[in-house]
Amino acid sequence: MSSVSTYLNFPGNAEEAFTFYGRVFGTQLEGPVFRMGDVPMPDGMPPLAEQDKIKIMHMMLPILGGHCLMASDMLESMGQHTVIGNNTTINLNIDTRAETDRLFEALSAGATDCAPMSEQFWGY
Repeated sequence: MSSVSTYLNFPGNAEEAFTFYGRVFGTQLEGPVFRMGDVPMPDGMPPLAEQDKIKIMHMMLPILGGHCLMASDMLESMGQHTVIGNNTTINLNIDTRAETDRLFEALSAGATDCAPMSEQFWGY
């Protein structure tokens, strides 16, 4: 069943924020928590610093009415900076690849800063 969730990017404190949100909403994290050290690094990328390996790559917390918050930490060591405009996104979980492709094409029409669709290690 298709769903929409909110994806938040944090400047290194995603775990702290989601611990707080879990207390407020009385919910628990759903699914695995991926840390930056769990991410397969592309060839030619420098290794992550130890303090960055424990940062959050992905986590998900159900809150209200079936809505989930998801989060990542942005790594300044990788040139990422959390600013208004890249700190919140809408995540669409679509039932079929055909509908995903249709929506992606329609929503990205005319976009200037858009990553192409691609398979990811966390996908299922």
